[in-house]
Amino acid sequence: MTKILLVEDDGQIAAYLGELLRAEGFDTQIAGSKKEAGECLLAQAFDLVLLDVSLPDGNGFSICAEIKKEYEIPVIFLTASGDEYSVVAGLDMGADDYIAKPFRPRELISRIRSVLRRCKKEQRILSCGDLRVNVSSATVTKGEKELFLSALEYRLLLLLLQNKGQILTRNQLLEEIWDASGEYVNDNTLSVYMKRLREKIEENPQSPRLLHTIRGIGYRMEDRAEQ
Repeated sequence: MTKILLVEDDGQIAAYLGELLRAEGFDTQIAGSKKEAGECLLAQAFDLVLLDVSLPDGNGFSICAEIKKEYEIPVIFLTASGDEYSVVAGLDMGADDYIAKPFRPRELISRIRSVLRRCKKEQRILSCGDLRVNVSSATVTKGEKELFLSALEYRLLLLLLQNKGQILTRNQLLEEIWDASGEYVNDNTLSVYMKRLREKIEENPQSPRLLHTIRGIGYRMEDRAEQ
């Protein structure tokens, strides 16, 4: 299910849009401030952000800049009618579209689906800290250095980045890589691959910053330095 983060401080508008988006089949989370939006982005992965320009603790421009730098998620700005400056500033910062309030519900849904379709066709980048995965070319880089992973290591990294900030249990990972490799992968083999992956992506594997073991449960990908 497509996951949307709606950043809107007007409770009435947020509730209406949240209901509309969910009715259209979008898994929608609402943030009422810049701070809440940042926490949501750290906690889970989203497919698109609907972003109000005016927020109680700042503006949407700084959030858009952070999203485009760290997450590569499409952004649609919600702007006041006739606010040409906000429209231009948002597009200059990399926003994928904008829609002026008040807007027609069907137009908003159409704009969202159009942006999602367009972005799926474009080069897709997943990231965590200075680690980048270009899904289109299946290349992995850390800073300026390209990393060379085995097929299973790459599959594990992709799963972790697609669920950035969330815990993936060992069983979830085993099921995914078993299906991908077409051969049985046991619990001990998983441990070996996770160790190898950590050695390749971490500056100090003994004190990991990106790939974290959740003892007795599984693993989570997140950049501790960003918190």
